[in-house]
Amino acid sequence: MESDQKSLGHARAEQLREMQKEQAERESEAQLEALLRNVLEEDARTRLANIKLVNKELYIKTVQAIIYLYKSGGINGKIDDSQLKEVLVKLNVKKKINIRRK
Repeated sequence: MESDQKSLGHARAEQLREMQKEQAERESEAQLEALLRNVLEEDARTRLANIKLVNKELYIKTVQAIIYLYKSGGINGKIDDSQLKEVLVKLNVKKKINIRRK
């Protein structure tokens, strides 16, 4: 009986920790979305949302770059779609790999 109660208590504590973690993730995502709404124009936000669906790694890099520019004062006004494209081109530069066969 006692071991059942202890295991139930542990399960509840684990469930509570998981719920708190999910809540913190939702709050940080909401803060990020609010920041992006203030920094990006509608068309740029739409493009970024599409990138998030297709290439999560590029999305994360782009958001980090936007946050860095915002905090360092590198953003004057809102970023439009063409400016976002420039950021994406700079972030998505792929290294060319040459394979030579002998």
